[in-house]
Amino acid sequence: MLSKILFFALVTFGTAGVFSQSTNPPCSGDENNQFDFWVGNWDLEWKSQQGAEQKGTNTISKILGGCVVREEFDGGKDLPLKGQSYSMFDPATGRWKQTWVDNQGSYLDFVGGREGDKMVLSRSFKDRSGNEISQRMVFLNIEKDSLDWIWERSSDGGKSWTEVWKIRYVRAK
Repeated sequence: MLSKILFFALVTFGTAGVFSQSTNPPCSGDENNQFDFWVGNWDLEWKSQQGAEQKGTNTISKILGGCVVREEFDGGKDLPLKGQSYSMFDPATGRWKQTWVDNQGSYLDFVGGREGDKMVLSRSFKDRSGNEISQRMVFLNIEKDSLDWIWERSSDGGKSWTEVWKIRYVRAK
């Protein structure tokens, strides 16, 4: 029993110095600001599969000391979809990671980063038939108060992409 207490004390107090020796605050690198264009309150517009104009909102904030970007999507009256994502830059891989969950039971995980003037996050999985499917979201046409977001799908390993959903973001006033 004494050895367990000593081990716990060593691990608890012995590692305190390791964490306190860092000279840079956590999440202070330039990479951690790559999603800052997205932070804010947004009005969204898109067309349904039938071509009808639809509207929703999205609120993006930095939380947990600026280390995490939280998304709160609301499809409004036109789309009964509510969801949240949590994005974080992973310095070990040099990539952004995002987890999406929603009221439809979806759990999606993405990896990506800046590609020129775009932000691209993607994922791959096997469908029920065992086919490899790739999905990606592309943030583009990024301006101070507007941007476009496109959801795309590929079934040929990313050689070609099909647009599934395009959303126009305009900063809420």
